[in-house]
This record gives sequence, C-alpha cells and structure tokens, in this order.
Amino acid sequence: MSGAATAPTNRWVQLWLGVLCMVLIANLQYAWTLFVDPMHQAHGWSIAEIQVAFSIFIATETWLTPIEGYLVDHLGPARGPRLMIMFGGILVGIAWIINAYATSVDVLYIGAAISGIGAGAIYATCVGNAVKWFPDKRGLAVGLTAAGFGAGAALTVVPIRLVIGSYGYAAAFFWFGVLQGAILLLVAQVMRGPAVGTVLPALTRTEVPQSTRSYTSMEVLRSPVFWLLYVMFVLVSASGLMATAQLAPIAKDYGLSNTAILFGATTLSVALVVDNVMNGLARPFFGAVSDRIGREYTMAIAFTLGALSYWLLSVAGHSPWAFVLCAALIFFTWGEIFSLFPSTCTDLFGTKYATANAMLLYTAKGTSAFLVPFANVLVAVTGGWAAVFLVAAATNVLVVVLALFVLRPIRERHHRLLESPGLRAS
Repeated sequence: MSGAATAPTNRWVQLWLGVLCMVLIANLQYAWTLFVDPMHQAHGWSIAEIQVAFSIFIATETWLTPIEGYLVDHLGPARGPRLMIMFGGILVGIAWIINAYATSVDVLYIGAAISGIGAGAIYATCVGNAVKWFPDKRGLAVGLTAAGFGAGAALTVVPIRLVIGSYGYAAAFFWFGVLQGAILLLVAQVMRGPAVGTVLPALTRTEVPQSTRSYTSMEVLRSPVFWLLYVMFVLVSASGLMATAQLAPIAKDYGLSNTAILFGATTLSVALVVDNVMNGLARPFFGAVSDRIGREYTMAIAFTLGALSYWLLSVAGHSPWAFVLCAALIFFTWGEIFSLFPSTCTDLFGTKYATANAMLLYTAKGTSAFLVPFANVLVAVTGGWAAVFLVAAATNVLVVVLALFVLRPIRERHHRLLESPGLRAS
C-alpha cells in the first residue's frame, strides 16, 4: 500500500498520541495554582517567591523549545519525536520529585527549571508533528494537540486537590510526577513524523495561503511578520497567564474559593475544572474556524471576546457561579493562541523546519511569563483586581487592531515578496 494511501490513517494515530502526551504534562502548568497556598503554609515562603517558580517553569518551557525543535527536525521523522519525548518524560518525572522534597525556594526553582525543559521538549515535538502531518487541517490539528495541554489538567485537578488535602502537597508532586513520566516513556516508543516523500492532502482555501517554500530559522528571524506575531503573542499570553497563575488568589480575594456550589465542590475547584475544559475546547474550535475564514479574522473574533471576558469578571464575577462563568470565558478566549499562532507561522514559513520555527514564536510565552508578577504589584498599588482586568482587556483590544490592520497586510506582502523566484528556497 502506498504512503499516500496510508498517511491519512497513520497521521490520526500520531495526532492522538500527541494529544495524550500533552495531557500528561498539562498539570505542570494548569494545576500549579493548587500547590501555591499549601507550600506557603508549609514553609512560610511568600506567594511572590513561589510564583517566581511558575515564571521559571514558563520561561524554560518556552525559551529552549527552538533548540528542542531544531533537534527534532534534524534527527528526522523516525528518531526525532521518539527521542525528544523520552527525554521530556524523564525530566518531568524527576522535576516533580524534586518539588516534593524541596525545603528551600532555590530547590523549588531548580525543579521548576527542569520541569520546564521537559515539558517544552514534549510540547515542541507534538506541535511540530501536528503542523507537519496536517497541512489541510493545520488549525484543527494544532488546536487538538494544544487542547491536550489546555484541557488535560481538568482530568487531574480534583485528584490532585484530594491528594493534597489527604496526604499533603509533597505526595501529590511525587506520585503524579512518577506516573506521568512513566506513561510518557511508553508513548514515546511509537511517536514519529511524516517520512520524506509522504503525500498528504493540501489545503486549497484562498483564505489561508500557505508557503510552498521552507525557511530556515535565520530567515524567519529576519522577517518583520515574525516579530509582529511575536509581539501579539506576548500581549495575549501575558493576560492569559495572569489568569492561570492568579485564579486561586482572585477567588480568595473575592471570598469565593471555599464556597461549596456543586456536590460539595468549591467554587475554585469547579472553576479550575471548567476553565481547563474551556481552554482546551478553544484551541481546536478556533483552529478549525481559522482553517475556513482565515487566521486574522479568527484572531479578531477571539480576542474581542477575550476583552469582554476580563471586563465581565471585574464587574460581574463576585458571586460563585458568575465567577465560574466569567473565568470560563477568559480561558475560552485566550487558549486559542496556541493553535492560531503556530498555524500562522507554518503557513508563512513552510513545513521542513516547522518545529523549530513554531517554537521560536512560542518563546513569546516565556517572555510574557515575566509580566505575570506585575499583576500582584498592580493589585498592591490599587487595592484590587479591577485595574489588572482593565489592562488585560486593553491588550486584547490592541491585538485585534494589530491582527486586522497590521498583520493581514504585512502577511500579504510577505507572500508576494518572499515567494518571489529571486529569493533562495530552503
């Protein structure tokens, strides 16, 4: 049977394996907020000190992904995905065991750095695989993959909180770290990318033009449209990461975190589960929409809704169910950056070096992580969260303007100029 005939079946297997890998690293980020107060109570570390570990995790999870993506691309489709996911699985397991035994914030920071490197290796590999296997459904495929990372923590939020409540946060770190690492090692053995010469369905929609050339990372870094995408990514990611890292403190300040609202579950527990589900659903939903109407128009719709969501949480989110609903809207309207931006990047710069190039853009998440602590500074200065939500809403509106009136014309010029025969193809 030819490669062209088998590719559509095999690629879906690879996609769902990638989703599973993302699920297994999701709570490294999205369940972090559950560990913050227990560590604060156990060791007396300040919330700000603990949240530095979160920033370190985000930074190492993102800024090293271009290197990890480069290795995946250059090791080849048979070895690259398998070896990189094995590497990541070992690191995330070790890191959470370190977190379990950390008796100082410095050791906690070491664990955060190691877990970030491991998670980044897995994230880079799975996103790279998705954009390569699915040129015809790139937004949907990357969205489903990223959904594993966004929604995967919903499967473990309640179990982790129960383990923390019954056995302490250290036990939760230890056992979830061991379990996740072991499963990743097993899944890694069957991961691969599309072999050279594999025939895959092409996307023919004029709303989503795709490059017929593959650009090296150095060429990408010289392109103005890449840096525009980078700035837009930072602006939306910073507001979304603030919500991710600060959801528990926000609920506490609103007096809602321990209010039981559903079968004995507290407002915070319900919100965390719903938020992770909504964050995950946003990625394939908006990714699929972008495959049909174009990336910029989808960005405009999503980020306009995002701005409204932050405003609603500020003015109407002070009762339990209103808090859950408003927070869910926020998570639904920022998670799609992890499907829209990698898809746009690969549309622009081709598939041969897609893993490395998409991860160059993904480093914007690491840059944005260091803006998260400023939310606490703004709260301290103003005495509440309203100013934080106003800034978050304003940044989303700014990105809408950039998508429609700057990105779209620059992208069109990019395709005209960089696709010209006079420029060397990679």
